[in-house]
Amino acid sequence: MEIKVLGPGCPKCEQTEQMVMNALQEAGVPANVEKVTDTMEIAKYGVFGTPAVVVDGEVKAVGKIPTKEEIKGWVQQG
Repeated sequence: MEIKVLGPGCPKCEQTEQMVMNALQEAGVPANVEKVTDTMEIAKYGVFGTPAVVVDGEVKAVGKIPTKEEIKGWVQQG
């Protein structure tokens, strides 16, 4: 599983990355988490608000910090 946290490094982006890590640990789901700070790379996802979370190429959240429960729902599907 590939998870990308998109954001320039703002406090909300940092919180989002931490929330993703906590949710993965609680769910016991292995995943590769990558922080993407390059604005051109972020734009490739069609995302214009950060923080954003992308799971396996699919944009799941934009412009907000997702809850731990939301993240667990995304990673436990399939």
